[in-house]
Amino acid sequence: MNKATASAACFSLMALSAGYAAAQSSVTVYGNVDVGVSKRSDSTLAVGRRDNNRLGFKGVEDLGGDLKALFQLEIRYDPDIGTVEGKTRPLFQGQSRVGLQGAFGTVRIGRGLTALQDSSSAFEPWRGVPSTAGFQTDLTVAGYNSQPLDPAGSSANRWSNAVFYNTPEKGGFQLNVTVATKEANGNPVIVGRGTTAKPQYPANATLESNPYSVSGTYRGGIFGAMLAYERNAAETTLWSVAGSVQANPDVKLVASYQKQDQSHTMATNYDTKAWVTGLNWNVGLGTILAGYGQKSPDGLAKTKQTSVGYEYNLSTRTYLYADLSRRAAATSVNFYGVGIFHKF
Repeated sequence: MNKATASAACFSLMALSAGYAAAQSSVTVYGNVDVGVSKRSDSTLAVGRRDNNRLGFKGVEDLGGDLKALFQLEIRYDPDIGTVEGKTRPLFQGQSRVGLQGAFGTVRIGRGLTALQDSSSAFEPWRGVPSTAGFQTDLTVAGYNSQPLDPAGSSANRWSNAVFYNTPEKGGFQLNVTVATKEANGNPVIVGRGTTAKPQYPANATLESNPYSVSGTYRGGIFGAMLAYERNAAETTLWSVAGSVQANPDVKLVASYQKQDQSHTMATNYDTKAWVTGLNWNVGLGTILAGYGQKSPDGLAKTKQTSVGYEYNLSTRTYLYADLSRRAAATSVNFYGVGIFHKF
């Protein structure tokens, strides 16, 4: 082999190696286990969860030129019985998305939280966990369901067959948009403004319009804010405004107001309004959580909820928790729960 040939071969090998390095990818396995014991005044003692339990896989590949490929797959499960969460939910209930990230922002396609649902958890005192003591699954969304035309038992805050876009954060501001397709997803019959013989949404209905969700968020200094709007597959709408203040390094105050409009499927009493306020207060190795909220559906009893909780950190990845709450509507229900959370 002459010098020219050797030099060319060496250069080709270096270029190939550089290209391979630029396209390096990394995959992370992550998740958590949360199991506790709880008691409602209207039911028996139960073993369950305070937070969603996750087993996830996420990865990133550097494509060069500030462009990256992303993916995330997230299973949700119930550790108390060792099964996938729910009976009718998909295997990758939490997320199943792939996309690209660059100077333009982040674009992903698949299944995940809507823009409104994803943004609102930062302004709820239980940080969006579905605990009975928390507010996210009911009051923070004014009783709203993001996917009423999915199979019965599906989660109420995610969309399948959707495109997700997040702008880069500039000056603390970010815009988040989710748009779903009109595909039929296996919904049960929804009579709505129709009749039993001719329901407004028959089983496995093809949608009349694309569901969409938009949120604008701000994070700067001690302040946070959100303004969001969403229209689901049944053309029910929800708008929400929320804010937070880091009053001092140990105390965060949050508040939100939201309104649901179901006039597309209900002739009367279609508005529901709700508000929530609360705080997180770090005290030593623990955090106190507290909140109060009200939900006011037209023509129905008002819901009033008061909740307090405590988390004690055993390490950076493990904490013990205790929750108490009272929820008063047509009847009152007290809730008590204790448990342990570990993330990996």
